[in-house]
Amino acid sequence: MFGKRGSDTSSTGDLSTLQQKPRPAAAASSPAPSRPAPEPVRPVAAAMRPEPQVDAPRPAPVLSDEYYQRKSQVFAALIDTIDLSQLASMDHESAREEIRDIVNDIVAIKNFAMSIAEQEELLSDICNDVLGYGPLEPLLARDDIADIMVNGANQTFIEVGGKVQQTGVRFRDNQQLLNICQRIVSQVGRRVDETSPICDARLPDGSRVNVIAPPLSIDGTALTIRKFKKDKLTLDQLVKFGAITPEGATILQIIGRVRCNVVISGGTGSGKTTLLNCLTRYIDADERIITCEDSAELQLQQPHVVRLETRPPNIEGEGEITMRDLVKNCLRMRPERIIVGEVRGPEVFDLLQAMNTGHDGSMGTIHSNSPRECLNRIESMIAMGGFSLPSRTVKEIVTGSIDVIIQAARLRDGSRRITHITEVLGMEGDVITTQDLLVYEILGEDAQGRIIGRHRSTGVGRPHFWERARYYNEEQRLAAAIDASAVSDEGVKI
Repeated sequence: MFGKRGSDTSSTGDLSTLQQKPRPAAAASSPAPSRPAPEPVRPVAAAMRPEPQVDAPRPAPVLSDEYYQRKSQVFAALIDTIDLSQLASMDHESAREEIRDIVNDIVAIKNFAMSIAEQEELLSDICNDVLGYGPLEPLLARDDIADIMVNGANQTFIEVGGKVQQTGVRFRDNQQLLNICQRIVSQVGRRVDETSPICDARLPDGSRVNVIAPPLSIDGTALTIRKFKKDKLTLDQLVKFGAITPEGATILQIIGRVRCNVVISGGTGSGKTTLLNCLTRYIDADERIITCEDSAELQLQQPHVVRLETRPPNIEGEGEITMRDLVKNCLRMRPERIIVGEVRGPEVFDLLQAMNTGHDGSMGTIHSNSPRECLNRIESMIAMGGFSLPSRTVKEIVTGSIDVIIQAARLRDGSRRITHITEVLGMEGDVITTQDLLVYEILGEDAQGRIIGRHRSTGVGRPHFWERARYYNEEQRLAAAIDASAVSDEGVKI
C-alpha cells in the first residue's frame, strides 16, 4: 500500500512482499531478539506523548555513533521506499503506524542486532524526522525547559530552572538541522538559506524561534527556541514562585485594570513577555485590543483581539513591513488598547503618541536594566528615528504618556523577580521624576547559592494613579494592598 511502485528495493529487499506477510513471520526471519509477550511495545504515538512533569527531569540518553550510523542507513532506505504523496494524504497517527511498520521491516532485513529499547528509540527518532522536528521533539515535549539552544549538529544546550546544561541530543548532520529549521520557518511563511541566513519565526504554540545559518554561522546552523509553557502563568503563580508578593500582585492587577500606560522593562530572559501576558488577563473582556509583534507570542485571553505581525523583506529586498508601519496602522483600526510585544527602535515614538492620544492602558516591553535606564533608552530610540525634537520636548512626551514602569530581572541564581514598580510623575527642570512603590532588596544567599531577598514598600501612601483607581472603583482595594504591603514590610526581620 505504502511502497513506491517499481522502485528499486535492492538495498532493503522486497518491502512490499514483506508487508503482505504476517508480522510474526517477518520477525522470525530476523536474528533480532523477539519481543516477550508480557512486555508489549507501546505504540510510537504513546512514546511521543509528553512525559509527566517530575521534580528532577531525566537527562537525555547519550547515543553512540553506531546508533546514528544505523539510523542514517534505515532513514535512507525508508526515503527510497515510501511514497511521500500517499504519506501526505494520511492523518498523523496513520502515517506514524505506516512508518513504524516499514522501519521494522528494514531493521529485520538488514539484520541489525538491537534491543527492544534501542529499536523503540530508533522508531521514535525516525517518525520525528519524517513528521515532526526530529531530535527536538523530546525537548519540545518537556514543559520544564525554558530555552533550547542548538549550536550545530552535534551540540545542544537547554535551560532548566534558570541554569544552562548540555544534553546528549544531536542531529544526523548539518543538513538535517537546516532542513528542520526550514520546516519550522516555512510554517509562518518565511525562509532561511544561504541568501537569507537570518530568520525569526515561531512554533504553533507561540514559542519564539531564531535561526542563523551558514555562512554567517561558522560551525553549522544555530537554532534558538524560547519555549512557552503549556500552562499559561498567572500572577498567582508568580506569587507562588516568589517573583512578587501577594500585595504587589494586587497592585499590578489594579494597574492593568484601571488602564495605566505600562512599560515592562528588563534584560534578556527576565520574563518580560510572561509578565505582559499576566497583566493582560485583567483587561476587561469588552475592550478591543490590537497587538503588534515581530513574532506573534502574546497569548491574550480576551475575545476581541487583533494580532499583527511584522514581515521581513523578500528575496528582492522588497515588501518589508516594520513595527512602525504596524503601530501607525493600529491608530486607524479603532483600538482601545495597543500592545507592542517588544519596542526596539523608532516605533517607540508612535507608541508614545498612541498612549497620549486616548489609547489609555497601552503596554509594551523594552530591554533595560532599571526604570531610569528605561527612560533614557526611550529617549535614545526616539533620537534613532531621526526626530529633530528638543530634549525637553521628548521628555515631556515621555512623562505625558507613560504612567508605570515595571522592572523584571533575572538574578544570578537563575530566579526571576519583579524588582521595581515605579511611577513616572512629571518633570522637575529638565529631569524626569519618578517614585518607587515597591522594590526588591537582596539580603544575601543560602547554603545552596539561592538568593535571599524581600519586596519592601517604599512608604508611598497614595500613588500618582490614585484618581484613576478611584474612577474605576478600585481605590479601596489599592489602599488595602498598599497598607498590607507596609505592614508586612515592617514585620520582616533582617
